[in-house]
Amino acid sequence: MRKEISTGKAPQVTGPFSQGIQTEDFVFTSGQIPLTLQGELHGGSLEDQIHQIMHNLEAILAAANVSFERVVKTTIYVTDMEGYKTVNEVYGSYMKEPFPAREVICVKALPLGAQVEISMIAKRT
Repeated sequence: MRKEISTGKAPQVTGPFSQGIQTEDFVFTSGQIPLTLQGELHGGSLEDQIHQIMHNLEAILAAANVSFERVVKTTIYVTDMEGYKTVNEVYGSYMKEPFPAREVICVKALPLGAQVEISMIAKRT
Protein backbone atom coordinates (compact mmCIF):
# COMPACT_ATOMS: atom_id res chain seq x y z
CA MET A 1 0.00 0.00 0.00
CA ARG A 2 1.25 3.46 -0.91
CA LYS A 3 -0.76 6.55 -0.03
CA GLU A 4 -0.06 10.20 -0.79
CA ILE A 5 0.21 12.58 2.16
CA SER A 6 -1.20 16.02 1.49
CA THR A 7 -1.93 18.86 3.89
CA GLY A 8 -2.83 22.51 3.55
CA LYS A 9 -0.67 23.21 6.62
CA ALA A 10 2.54 22.89 4.57
CA PRO A 11 3.51 24.47 1.24
CA GLN A 12 1.85 22.84 -1.75
CA VAL A 13 4.01 20.91 -4.22
CA THR A 14 4.85 22.47 -7.55
CA GLY A 15 6.20 19.48 -9.43
CA PRO A 16 5.83 15.75 -9.97
CA PHE A 17 6.21 14.74 -6.31
CA SER A 18 4.15 14.50 -3.12
CA GLN A 19 4.54 16.24 0.22
CA GLY A 20 4.97 12.73 1.51
CA ILE A 21 4.18 9.08 0.97
CA GLN A 22 2.77 6.73 3.57
CA THR A 23 3.26 2.97 3.44
CA GLU A 24 2.07 0.36 5.88
CA ASP A 25 5.16 0.85 8.06
CA PHE A 26 6.81 4.14 7.09
CA VAL A 27 6.22 7.77 6.20
CA PHE A 28 8.63 9.42 3.76
CA THR A 29 8.59 13.21 3.44
CA SER A 30 9.83 15.07 0.41
CA GLY A 31 12.69 17.44 1.08
CA GLN A 32 11.43 20.69 2.57
CA ILE A 33 13.04 24.05 1.97
CA PRO A 34 11.96 27.09 4.02
CA LEU A 35 8.79 27.89 2.10
CA THR A 36 5.89 29.68 3.72
CA LEU A 37 2.33 28.48 3.24
CA GLN A 38 2.10 31.03 0.42
CA GLY A 39 4.94 29.23 -1.38
CA GLU A 40 7.47 32.01 -0.83
CA LEU A 41 11.03 31.43 0.37
CA HIS A 42 11.35 32.55 4.02
CA GLY A 43 13.73 35.51 4.04
CA GLY A 44 14.68 35.47 7.72
CA SER A 45 17.80 34.26 9.48
CA LEU A 46 19.11 30.73 9.00
CA GLU A 47 17.58 29.88 12.38
CA ASP A 48 14.16 31.20 11.27
CA GLN A 49 14.42 29.28 8.01
CA ILE A 50 15.12 25.99 9.80
CA HIS A 51 12.16 26.61 12.12
CA GLN A 52 9.99 27.09 9.01
CA ILE A 53 11.23 23.80 7.55
CA MET A 54 10.59 21.96 10.81
CA HIS A 55 7.04 23.38 11.02
CA ASN A 56 6.41 22.21 7.45
CA LEU A 57 7.76 18.74 8.23
CA GLU A 58 5.73 18.56 11.42
CA ALA A 59 2.55 19.33 9.45
CA ILE A 60 3.30 16.67 6.83
CA LEU A 61 4.03 14.05 9.47
CA ALA A 62 0.89 15.01 11.41
CA ALA A 63 -1.18 14.48 8.24
CA ALA A 64 0.01 10.85 8.42
CA ASN A 65 -0.69 10.67 12.18
CA VAL A 66 2.96 10.52 13.22
CA SER A 67 5.22 12.95 15.06
CA PHE A 68 8.91 13.78 15.29
CA GLU A 69 9.19 11.09 17.99
CA ARG A 70 8.61 8.47 15.26
CA VAL A 71 11.34 9.78 12.92
CA VAL A 72 14.07 7.20 12.35
CA LYS A 73 16.13 8.94 9.64
CA THR A 74 16.77 12.55 8.64
CA THR A 75 18.70 13.91 5.68
CA ILE A 76 19.81 17.54 5.75
CA TYR A 77 21.31 19.40 2.80
CA VAL A 78 23.09 22.71 3.36
CA THR A 79 24.84 25.08 0.97
CA ASP A 80 27.37 26.25 3.57
CA MET A 81 28.80 24.21 6.45
CA GLU A 82 29.33 27.44 8.41
CA GLY A 83 25.72 27.07 9.52
CA TYR A 84 26.22 23.53 10.90
CA LYS A 85 26.04 24.66 14.53
CA THR A 86 22.79 26.53 13.90
CA VAL A 87 21.34 23.52 12.07
CA ASN A 88 22.19 21.29 15.05
CA GLU A 89 20.73 23.70 17.60
CA VAL A 90 17.42 24.31 15.84
CA TYR A 91 16.93 20.74 14.56
CA GLY A 92 17.91 19.37 17.98
CA SER A 93 15.28 21.50 19.71
CA TYR A 94 12.57 19.49 17.90
CA MET A 95 14.00 16.01 18.40
CA LYS A 96 14.22 13.77 21.47
CA GLU A 97 16.53 10.92 22.40
CA PRO A 98 17.12 8.47 21.00
CA PHE A 99 17.84 10.81 18.10
CA PRO A 100 17.16 9.63 14.54
CA ALA A 101 20.01 8.55 12.31
CA ARG A 102 21.09 11.59 10.28
CA GLU A 103 23.51 12.99 7.78
CA VAL A 104 24.28 16.55 6.77
CA ILE A 105 25.44 16.98 3.20
CA CYS A 106 26.93 20.17 1.79
CA VAL A 107 25.77 20.85 -1.77
CA LYS A 108 26.47 23.56 -4.30
CA ALA A 109 22.86 24.76 -4.59
CA LEU A 110 19.28 23.99 -3.52
CA PRO A 111 15.92 24.83 -5.16
CA LEU A 112 14.94 28.51 -5.26
CA GLY A 113 18.28 29.49 -3.69
CA ALA A 114 17.43 27.93 -0.32
CA GLN A 115 20.25 27.42 2.19
CA VAL A 116 18.81 24.27 3.81
CA GLU A 117 16.61 21.33 2.81
CA ILE A 118 15.47 18.56 5.17
CA SER A 119 13.65 15.27 4.56
CA MET A 120 12.57 12.61 7.04
CA ILE A 121 11.55 8.98 7.31
CA ALA A 122 9.27 8.00 10.19
CA LYS A 123 8.16 4.56 11.41
CA ARG A 124 4.37 4.37 11.68
CA THR A 125 4.07 1.63 14.28
